[in-house]
Amino acid sequence: MGRVGACGDNAAMESFFALLQKNVLDRQSWNSRRQLRLAVVSWIEGKYHRKRRQRRLGKMTPIEFELIMRKADQQAA
Repeated sequence: MGRVGACGDNAAMESFFALLQKNVLDRQSWNSRRQLRLAVVSWIEGKYHRKRRQRRLGKMTPIEFELIMRKADQQAA
């Protein structure tokens, strides 16, 4: 990564911005930057992060991971 011409450098960000464009930006026009900023943050926190499976979490969503960890903490206590 980081070399000129490495095809995987921007793949993750390009995928993210394509989803953002499709799910937020193309759905309506915005009257102010504040409205747009709130819509983007709401989408990222409410939909994208909660549903996207993450490699570091063993291909689980953050919600699934939290439920498992919470159960493990309760059993340990």
